[in-house]
Amino acid sequence: MTNPTRVTFGQRDASFAEDLKRRVSEYFETRNLSQRANKAMYVKALSILGFTAGVYGLLLSGHFNAWGMLGLAVLMGVAIAGIGFCIGHDGVHGSYSDNAGVNGVVGFAFDLIGANSYMWRITHNVLHHTYTNIQNMDEDLTVSPQLRLSPHSEWKGYHRFQHLYAFLAYSLTTVFWVFAKDYKYFFQKDLGPYKDKKHAPAEWARLLSMKALYYGWTLVIPWLVLDVTWWQFVVGQLAMHMTAGFILGIVFQLAHVVENAEFPVPDTDGKVEDAWMVHQLRTTANFARKNRLLSWYVGGLNFQVEHHLFPKVCSIHYPALSEIVKATAQEHGLPYIEAQTFRGAVASHYRMLKLLGRPPAAEVVPEQPKPDLAVAA
Repeated sequence: MTNPTRVTFGQRDASFAEDLKRRVSEYFETRNLSQRANKAMYVKALSILGFTAGVYGLLLSGHFNAWGMLGLAVLMGVAIAGIGFCIGHDGVHGSYSDNAGVNGVVGFAFDLIGANSYMWRITHNVLHHTYTNIQNMDEDLTVSPQLRLSPHSEWKGYHRFQHLYAFLAYSLTTVFWVFAKDYKYFFQKDLGPYKDKKHAPAEWARLLSMKALYYGWTLVIPWLVLDVTWWQFVVGQLAMHMTAGFILGIVFQLAHVVENAEFPVPDTDGKVEDAWMVHQLRTTANFARKNRLLSWYVGGLNFQVEHHLFPKVCSIHYPALSEIVKATAQEHGLPYIEAQTFRGAVASHYRMLKLLGRPPAAEVVPEQPKPDLAVAA
């Protein structure tokens, strides 16, 4: 395949974007709604932060037996993933407020849970959102050499078994993220189309100071306060990280590495024929749109199609926008990929892991969508 250093998008089916933008604008204007966060979004953020603080306080109290402490560690993992989904993610995308300062404060939640928000803006907001599912451009396709997440990635023999170990690998997401990933990217010269990338001294200072703060509240303080053995402490840390990592890892993978999602290859000039918004439709999938509890917890990230089309619109609006997006896609004869249930999306991802784990000559693209993964067109 080609390996362009710059990718551009064409105008094929560009009328879809024009119609969709007009209809979405009309939706907000006729209802006199802001595209940013509303009261319900702020209440959710405060609820998750309050829950996290409460669980953390109970952990530090030490008033529980070993099993109780383990359970609280698991709840901390659930809470940390929730902060990433519902607070940090929207904040870093700038969708909480029209005020950049407010978004900066909200996005600061990412740093508090150990992830560098500056680097996330580069690897996620720019590389992943712009070049979704394009090999060598979308950083999300290279999360680990042990995982082959694109038919255009290099195949290794051990990928045959990735459907067996991938979910365990996802559970280590936050361990790698907070202890290695951010540092790796800061020292890495090339990031997708960015060559010999330099980072301002202020960003290096922020990286180191916020990592120190994170290590302080998750490692140093608990170790000093709790009367536990070293191995109990390690088990608790692993329980927290594996819970948060698994939840974060699986939710993000269900958006792009599923059946019917495409992995476009630019031509020799680095051009993708589709208009950018059409490219997002072809490479992104939703799941469990009708599950209100799941939608609340994952911050609308089960509405990834809408998120990729309108990343600066707050996730609280995605359920309503999804009906507009789906109807417009159908009118234009374009795909709208979605799994009706979370379980169906996980099953589709599992099948894709198996498919991508085969030697390239053995890869076969399923001719028909699976029963629980519909492509509306």
